Amino acid sequence: MDWGNVTAEDLMDALREVDWASPPRPLTEFFSRFTIPRSYSKWNSRLKCNLYYYRTNYFIMIIFILGMGFLRRPLAIVAALLTAISIAFLNDSFAVTFNEKVTRTVRQFSPHLAAKMRPPITPVIRGRPSAKRAIHICGRPRWMFVSIFAAASCVLWITSCSLLTVLWAFVIGLLATILHASFRTPNLKARLNTFREEFRAVWRNYSEL
Repeated sequence: MDWGNVTAEDLMDALREVDWASPPRPLTEFFSRFTIPRSYSKWNSRLKCNLYYYRTNYFIMIIFILGMGFLRRPLAIVAALLTAISIAFLNDSFAVTFNEKVTRTVRQFSPHLAAKMRPPITPVIRGRPSAKRAIHICGRPRWMFVSIFAAASCVLWITSCSLLTVLWAFVIGLLATILHASFRTPNLKARLNTFREEFRAVWRNYSEL
C-alpha cells in the first residue's frame, strides 16, 4: 500500500471505520527501531502508516498523558475519560457495539423502552444508489452523544483546572504521537497489516455492489 498517495481524509475515514477492539501493539515493538526519514515523502508515508498501525497505542498514550497531568484532580481524570468516550464514539465499530450492548441491557428490563430505542427506518428509493447507513445510538444520531460527552468533558476540564493546563497536556500528547510516528521505522508486520486492511476494504466495496 502506497501511503504517500493516501490523503488525510482517507486516513481519517480508515481510522473511523476500523475495528475499535483491536489490542495495542506490544511495548517492545512500540519502542524499537527508530530512524530518521531520508526525505519528506518518506516521512509523510511513514507518519500515515504508523498513525494507522499504532492507533490504539497513540490513543492510550494521549489519555494517559492527560490523566497523569491531572492526577491530583479527580474531576480532571473523569474529564479525560469523557473525552476519550466522545472520541471513541466517532469510530463506527465502537458506536455500533455500544448501541448493541445498551439496547440488549435495556431489553432485559424494559422491552417496550428498547423498542423505542430502535433507529428510524431509512426509506429505499428505487433507481438511486444506496447511501451509507447513518450510525445511531439508542435510536438517536451519533453526533448527539458525541456532543453531550464532549460538552460534559469541557465543563469538567474548566471547573477542575485551568484551560491552559489542559491545552498544554493535550499538545504534549499530540507532540509525542507525531514524534513517535515520524521516527518509528515501519516494520514488515505493519506493511502486511496495511495490505490486509486494503484488501478487506476492496472486498467490502465489491460485496456492496
